[in-house]
Amino acid sequence: MEALRLILRYAHLIGFALLLGGAIAQFVSGKLRINPAMLWGAIIQVLTGVALSAPLRGGGDDEPSPVKLAVKLVIAIMIFVMVFIPRKRAEVNRGHFLGIIALTLVNAAVATFWH
Repeated sequence: MEALRLILRYAHLIGFALLLGGAIAQFVSGKLRINPAMLWGAIIQVLTGVALSAPLRGGGDDEPSPVKLAVKLVIAIMIFVMVFIPRKRAEVNRGHFLGIIALTLVNAAVATFWH
């Protein structure tokens, strides 16, 4: 089970890299649109996040808090919706785009600093 958890964590980090990297690349280019990397990153983040929340550790003390998991799930779904709905638009509002980046960074901060 430990190997499965590590593979899921690795895939989760790849999803984060795709989402944030794709967003930063678009932001730097000046054309604010949802690219395929952002969409796939959001999908991977939600799917692997749900899989990682499964109790794979045997119920020990290192299990994440259910409240933390719920907060991360809500943020991840918000990001997914914010990426999925305007994915075919030629350009996305600057505030909307910055919201995607901010929520991605907040979700990473929750994962890192909430114990």
